[in-house]
Amino acid sequence: MTDPVKPTTVERGPRKRVTNYGTGRTALLDAAVRVVARGGLRKLTYRAVAQEAGVTHGLVVHYFGSRDALIEEALTHAIRSSLSVSALGVGTGPAADFATGLADMVESGPEVQAFQYELLLEARRRPELLPHLRGLYEEYFEASRSELGRILPGPVSRGMSRLVFAALEGLVLHQLVFGEREATEEALAELRGLLAGLAEEPDGR
Repeated sequence: MTDPVKPTTVERGPRKRVTNYGTGRTALLDAAVRVVARGGLRKLTYRAVAQEAGVTHGLVVHYFGSRDALIEEALTHAIRSSLSVSALGVGTGPAADFATGLADMVESGPEVQAFQYELLLEARRRPELLPHLRGLYEEYFEASRSELGRILPGPVSRGMSRLVFAALEGLVLHQLVFGEREATEEALAELRGLLAGLAEEPDGR
């Protein structure tokens, strides 16, 4: 008489800890941003986003349909997220309140900022990304121009708004790479002082 066959026990590895924030479109865009921020655009695949979000591969395909659509929507999402927390263009008026949330923005969402810089560099190799990037960056430029228009008495030129935005973007990059929040705050204090001085001039010059 043979012994009864014991059921085979299938050993499973430890389950991957899911760090997702839900399964909707926004959660998948957040996951895409994190994937690119860590590994660059070359690492952005449906499977990587699905794994990051803790969802199925098919769900990512369902929401976006193509990798290019995923990239474009993730970029739009990243820039809108930055604008919503940067305190840029909120219309406070005084120079002392200009870009008050910049350092906090970097600390609270470093992946969002890294993602944008990755896309900017990738656009040098993939010119097809440029129109979408340029259109979205116009929102940054306009937010900067609008805020300066509330501070300075004269019309704000494109050169002035681009100059100020370039200073802000450089500070974001430096804080992202080196940390040093205090250096960001010191530089912003200097920038606000310059803007306050310009605001006292009759024509803003």
